[in-house]
Amino acid sequence: MQRRTVLTGLLLAGLPIGGLISLTVAQADSNPFATHKLVLQLSDASMEKQKAIISGANTVLKDYPDTVSIVVVVFGPGVVFLYADSPERTAVDSLISEGVEFDVCMNTINTIKRETGHAPKLNPRAIQVPYGIPRIMDLVTKGYVLVRP
Repeated sequence: MQRRTVLTGLLLAGLPIGGLISLTVAQADSNPFATHKLVLQLSDASMEKQKAIISGANTVLKDYPDTVSIVVVVFGPGVVFLYADSPERTAVDSLISEGVEFDVCMNTINTIKRETGHAPKLNPRAIQVPYGIPRIMDLVTKGYVLVRP
């Protein structure tokens, strides 16, 4: 709450905050007409679950083409889904082109970097968020329904 108060104060005072705080702007609110909101969670590396995410997002897009906002949040072992060389890269990029947002947990990526000495290359179209679980919690408070295939 204090951070929000400080940010609000800086913005109201007209002070720039770019150098003070690094914020990742996600696109989830980019469809102001969304009456259906879905967040899909992927927290393991199962290829079966990756395919379920792709299939589920495509199905929902077909049923609600103009009134849906879909966000896929990956963290933990699920981050492999958004590696640059992922076998599902083409399907992910196609969904991004249709307005689906893919968020990758940078806490997980930083942990991988500490453990291996290098960060994996990510799909450049993925949105980097500080943490996966708080991102999901934020979306749920904004009316998104959480589904974990």
